[in-house]
Amino acid sequence: MSEDEIRKAWKEQPMLKPKIDKVVVNISVGKSGEPLERATTVLKELAGQTPCKRKAKKTIRDFGIRKGEPIACIVTLRKQKAIDFLKKVLPVVDNKLSRQCFDEYGNFSFGIKEHIELPGVKYDPEVGIFGMDVCVSVSRPGYRIRSRRREKAMLGSKHILKPDESITLAKDFLGIEVT
Repeated sequence: MSEDEIRKAWKEQPMLKPKIDKVVVNISVGKSGEPLERATTVLKELAGQTPCKRKAKKTIRDFGIRKGEPIACIVTLRKQKAIDFLKKVLPVVDNKLSRQCFDEYGNFSFGIKEHIELPGVKYDPEVGIFGMDVCVSVSRPGYRIRSRRREKAMLGSKHILKPDESITLAKDFLGIEVT
């Protein structure tokens, strides 16, 4: 399906037009203690929200990680905060994403090597430099029927979001160039 056909379908049937559901930002440090606390402060500054710490799922002796030890922090952004964060972060990757960044359901992810590349962020030797993963969930109106608590239902095959539609949304809404 071409981009023009997708846009035409969105105009004819507004329930088919996707939206950005949430943005999850993850900084994985690999150790607990002081490095994780610094990563938490960085993420709090960037997102404007208190991050949640994530624990290791299993023990890896070579890396010195024990099961249950906090090793990462994440924050989930929704609605306008998510869109504002994306518009702040996308210039770091030159508003370009690979087609491989999009999964089969239209969600996309990308990484940032150094948080100091973001506009308005200055290097602080006490904090250091952290990389982060940004995962964007894209959905359509009506997706709630498969996750609601009461009367869950299957989602129709024609209503499932495809990568081409998500790419069109990213180009139109966020100004991303997909290579």
